[in-house]
Amino acid sequence: MTPNSTGLEAKAMDELKDRVKSLKLEYKAYPQKELLIAMPNPYPDREYEEEVVSSEFTCLCPLNPGQPDYATLTIRYVPDQEIVELKSLKFYLTSYRMVEIFYEEATNRILDDLVNAAKPKRMEIVAEWNTRGGIGTKVKASYNKV
Repeated sequence: MTPNSTGLEAKAMDELKDRVKSLKLEYKAYPQKELLIAMPNPYPDREYEEEVVSSEFTCLCPLNPGQPDYATLTIRYVPDQEIVELKSLKFYLTSYRMVEIFYEEATNRILDDLVNAAKPKRMEIVAEWNTRGGIGTKVKASYNKV
């Protein structure tokens, strides 16, 4: 919080903290976008880029669900009025653990869910999938606010 924060802003921040503390992850057959939390951007008048790297993303191959797929996700975005709360992002990404989904769908769905949650100016997701059968795959999806 900034030194000029009002009582209303402090109350909103307390509510945000409570919401983050109460996050609970349950493994389901679908990604849980409701876990994502956006919070106020502390510098909405400054354009800056945030990069988040998750090296432990996992989901299941829809053609052979006994085999997990692993990826390193790099999320780059320029926030507008809100930013993505990182614990909620971790829980959201972990919610894919039991989801049967193709690489391209996972990458694009993550982008859509993050854009809907934080409404950034720009966002890019790069998913670098671990090599399987001698084939490495990288999927890149991007969003630009018009």
